[in-house]
Amino acid sequence: MTAKLFHRIASVIIVLWLGFGLAACANFVKGGDNRHNIPLAPAMVKALYDMGSSPAEGMVVRIFKREQQLEVWKRTSSGQYKVFKTYEICSYSGDLGPKFKEGDYQSPEGFYTITPGLMNPKSNYFLAFNTGFPNKFDRANGRSGSNLMVHGDCKSVGCYAMTDAGIAEIYALARESFKGGNPSFQVQIFPFRMTTASLTQNASNQHLAFWRNIKEGYDYFDLTKTPPAWDVCEQRYIFNPTASGLDALGPCPATYQNAEVEARKVADASALANVAAGVERQAASEAALKERSQAVSGFFSGIGNMITGNPQPTTEVAATPAQ
Repeated sequence: MTAKLFHRIASVIIVLWLGFGLAACANFVKGGDNRHNIPLAPAMVKALYDMGSSPAEGMVVRIFKREQQLEVWKRTSSGQYKVFKTYEICSYSGDLGPKFKEGDYQSPEGFYTITPGLMNPKSNYFLAFNTGFPNKFDRANGRSGSNLMVHGDCKSVGCYAMTDAGIAEIYALARESFKGGNPSFQVQIFPFRMTTASLTQNASNQHLAFWRNIKEGYDYFDLTKTPPAWDVCEQRYIFNPTASGLDALGPCPATYQNAEVEARKVADASALANVAAGVERQAASEAALKERSQAVSGFFSGIGNMITGNPQPTTEVAATPAQ
């Protein structure tokens, strides 16, 4: 064996040894699992730049229960947000409506703020982030629950379950947004797309007042394409208040008004009033119909008795014997 060949073999062995050593070190440092660092696909990065955004820009997540959809919105160079990608939700627990207590198998609704500390890179459900339930609103209303996540594995018990591929992308988008200097991102969770029509279709639902409350935040984002600032006072959500650090049980301050949002509130109130009036008219009509039906039934019953010779029963008085 020549010296030159020997050196080549030795070099290969050293490179392989270093490679193995570095890989082993990486596995040791990261617990043998690097799924939380899966990079965004080049096609996704390009799509972000094509829409005037980037991985480092802020993001908003919107979830719709009935439609079983999760939207990721990204801030663009205009300052407004655009929807970047929509993911199908595999499953969620419970019915339409908010979560009330631990163990009710309900998935939450409302507005939540996700910080890096709520990200779970070692989830048993591939990857996950905690919604932060119960938030300030939930606590003010005595609601309880824990570990309410958006996660992978397509299985849910009070959570929003995505495919592993879906949560990998969502997690990576959040990770890059945090790396870009954004301290948090907003998650908005709704029972359905909050149109006036969908609201009136559910006018008799027990959760209507709550849904009308969170619809104010929905409308602001829908119209302005910027996430509303939210807080809690008087045990309800308040959007874009003129003061901060509010007492969740205390009085609400004024808000920064948006004419289009206010117009939608007026339209909602009018539509719901029409529904209520229609229900009252229907109830009155049914009551009148029932009354007429009973009157007609009584009339014909009396005629029938006359025809068949069955007079109405009378009370007989016994004759007094002669003295």
